[in-house]
Amino acid sequence: MNSLIQNSSRIIIKVGSSLVTNDGRGLDHAAIARWASQISALRAMGKEVVLVSSGAVAEGMLRLGFDKRPTDIHELQACAAVGQMGLAQIYETSFREHSIGTAQVLLTHADLADRERYLNARSTLTTLLRLGVVPIINENDTVVTDEIKFGDNDTLGALVANLIEADALIILTDQRGLFSADPRKDPAAYLITHGRAGDPALEAMAGGAGSSLGRGGMLTKILAAKRAAKSGAHTVIAFGREADVLTRLAGGESIGTELSAQTGHLTARKQWMADHLHTAGQVVLDAGAVQKLAKEGKSLLPIGVIEVHGEFGRGAVITCVGEDGHAIARGISNYTSAETRRIKRKPSAEIEAILGYVEGHELIHRDNMVLL
Repeated sequence: MNSLIQNSSRIIIKVGSSLVTNDGRGLDHAAIARWASQISALRAMGKEVVLVSSGAVAEGMLRLGFDKRPTDIHELQACAAVGQMGLAQIYETSFREHSIGTAQVLLTHADLADRERYLNARSTLTTLLRLGVVPIINENDTVVTDEIKFGDNDTLGALVANLIEADALIILTDQRGLFSADPRKDPAAYLITHGRAGDPALEAMAGGAGSSLGRGGMLTKILAAKRAAKSGAHTVIAFGREADVLTRLAGGESIGTELSAQTGHLTARKQWMADHLHTAGQVVLDAGAVQKLAKEGKSLLPIGVIEVHGEFGRGAVITCVGEDGHAIARGISNYTSAETRRIKRKPSAEIEAILGYVEGHELIHRDNMVLL
């Protein structure tokens, strides 16, 4: 029995291009209808579901008469623009059969790299879930360039899992899961049914190209599981054409490859702040503030800040250093760099008088901080 999905209350489901478009023959209305029915059943179990769907470019290729994926970025963007219309329409129709509303959400890497847009995207998605709507997310291929594209929707699914602190990521693909070797070449290859997300041995097993339609092979799925695990989300990689795959997973059945996360939400969130963000700025602390943070586990108050370096906005991750330049901590700032310069060396009681409002009595709350 598998409890990874059974015990999850917020789930990200990613479906690949080959599944959505029936291996490039056009949007598979029957398959999409089946997933909508199963997601309806998951919601009846009390689970919140976000769907990350590929297929816009593949559908656009079909509509525009391309027999292979274009390499020109503008032709790809045109395919995405045309295909996204059909993709959104069929999802809306399929979920309406179950009296479920849907929302189209298109994201680029820049949306999640920019902290303010990240927070806005998070707020929008959590609000949609609260309102009982199923968000349908895709990469915004219409406007992406090589510099800002996710590169595959497996990665996008993992980023969304981190964004809204999902419990699980289900990646539906045209493979039955991760095998010990390429089963097309090695008859002794066997399915890896359980593993630990982030295990380097799994990455070594996951070589090989994906389909001609999508951009991700098995390796991108293993790396996506590793990324999702940083916020505590477990991952299941399963065959999307398996009968009732989603409801069976939710019922505790073991299907495909299950990759468990080894950290909980809070620990993972602090890992994310420590290891996975380029900080936008830096604050220099006096000896008393260093003592409060490093030894006593306190929040950082403006009065302990001596200097402010760099330009950053509210919600940006910044580095806290001592007067000797040694990094003490990283954390999410409640104030912009300009505001921090105005309130540094000031008691928290004076923040409102100086700025005209109070976002928090702390510059960085201890819950939003990780010691280095």
